[in-house]
Amino acid sequence: MTLQEIKKLAQQVGIQATGNKGDLIKAIQMKEGNFACFGTANNGFCDQQGCFWRNDCLKPSKKAQ
Repeated sequence: MTLQEIKKLAQQVGIQATGNKGDLIKAIQMKEGNFACFGTANNGFCDQQGCFWRNDCLKPSKKAQ
């Protein structure tokens, strides 16, 4: 998902669309009542199977391996 798409989604849920991709996604996660954990998976492991952001989230985590 592009930054522009994320900013649009943030605005739709009532979040001021400023900041970087990770910060915006974490703000959206919190607004939805989820953990603000985007990009923090340890060694590519994430137990949040139903998370909308899961695929994008695991990309930075896998690079750290």
